[in-house]
Amino acid sequence: MLLKTFGWSFAITALGLVAAVFYGGWEALGVVAILSVLEISLSFDNAVVNAGILKKMNAFWQKIFLTIGVIIAVFGMRLVFPVVIVAITAKLGPIEAVDLSFNQPDRYQELVTDAHPAIAAFGGMFLLMIFLDFIFEERDIQWLRWIERPLAKLGKVDMLSVCIALIVLLISAMTFAAEAHQHGGGHANKAETVLLAGVAGLITYLIVGGLSGYFENKLEEEEEREHEAEEEARKTGKKLSAVVLSGKAAFFMFLYLEVLDASFSFDGVIGAFAITNNIVLMALGLGIGAMYVRSLTVYLVRQGTLDDYVYLEHGAHYAIGALSVILLVTIQYQINEIITGLVGVVLIAWSFWSSVRRNKALEAGGGDNSGSKAEVPSGV
Repeated sequence: MLLKTFGWSFAITALGLVAAVFYGGWEALGVVAILSVLEISLSFDNAVVNAGILKKMNAFWQKIFLTIGVIIAVFGMRLVFPVVIVAITAKLGPIEAVDLSFNQPDRYQELVTDAHPAIAAFGGMFLLMIFLDFIFEERDIQWLRWIERPLAKLGKVDMLSVCIALIVLLISAMTFAAEAHQHGGGHANKAETVLLAGVAGLITYLIVGGLSGYFENKLEEEEEREHEAEEEARKTGKKLSAVVLSGKAAFFMFLYLEVLDASFSFDGVIGAFAITNNIVLMALGLGIGAMYVRSLTVYLVRQGTLDDYVYLEHGAHYAIGALSVILLVTIQYQINEIITGLVGVVLIAWSFWSSVRRNKALEAGGGDNSGSKAEVPSGV
């Protein structure tokens, strides 16, 4: 069962890691491995959501999601999107960007380094908004309660996350301008680029969030109609069967899943720029990770259960927050890519360990979903 579900992912992993070694040696293999783990971690909750929705759809729409959806998510968002970002910010054609990456790596690195402030500002703001909206939301299950509880109360203030994000962007742009001026002013005009790119990242997040909200509302409407039909069937004494959505309802679900996938692809791709600017390594790492996310979705649907590691979603969002800060810092200062990648991996591992402790405590009758000592690790 496990091999059948994850077989293609295992094969792609082997090919991707071998390709990384041939392309850039053992260091490249390490970067690709970190990107793969990061992509899986950041998209883990996406796989859980996908599974919860996918199991309600009929066989036809499940196949559509797992075929066309794979093409869109793996090849479109994870492989093509990084090239598009580099091409736009470095003012290159997509084919030229790929060609330079392979044949003129020094020139490519120079162009991407020059474009990095814009990429970092755009990505940093997008990821920061994801983190802020998560941390300011009231939720039943909390991981680090001493942080999450007071922030959830603050989150009741309208547009607080947008205000904080804009303040962070202004500080980043002003710091960049001050540093540029101190060193002769040669890059002073890039402070404006940082500001514009950051605003673009914020707008992109709001658009993606708006689309997700729209399709989510449509889904709720369709599910309410299904519920009413189920109630009617119960009243009339008709035989009830499991609700499997098809037609218009399934179509809205498919659109919602693709928008949701795209939004999670954004954080994976943009977070990858905090680890490396090399689009070849990025494509390999994110492609491997995306395959596992798809396999995990299928596995959860076939098993009929969702994962019990409830703090992984928290860990993934804290990793997103850390990556957003790192991206904004790299506008001016260089941070080793291995260190950057390990920050996210450590946070994910910590949240996984906390989830295991919580589950053991619940099995022993020593905890609950919102306040046991077992679910709150000591330390920061």
